[in-house]
Amino acid sequence: METLILIAHVVLAVALVALVLLQQGKGAEAGAAFGSGASQTMFGSQGTGSFLGRVTGIIAVGIFATSFTLAVFAKQKATSISDQGVPSLMVDEQSVLQAPDLEELERPGTDVPKAD
Repeated sequence: METLILIAHVVLAVALVALVLLQQGKGAEAGAAFGSGASQTMFGSQGTGSFLGRVTGIIAVGIFATSFTLAVFAKQKATSISDQGVPSLMVDEQSVLQAPDLEELERPGTDVPKAD
């Protein structure tokens, strides 16, 4: 399921980029007003704004929905891992109690060699 949503998300992102590149900028309307840009557009000088704008909006909503769904999946995976907890370091109390103190090692008369 997650793979299908991820594929849909990538397809929607590519489609959104393509639609944004197909749309004319605000500066292109000035040329179309004098008749120079009307012959080069696919839907005429005025028809592209509403159609491509609506399709872009629908695709943007789809991207938001798939992003939210993928975030929910990621959260579920993260909580399932953190529920197990982090293993703690086992401290052997016997060895801690039997270890000599630092003061005993530094006392003169002990057989502990000093570092040079």
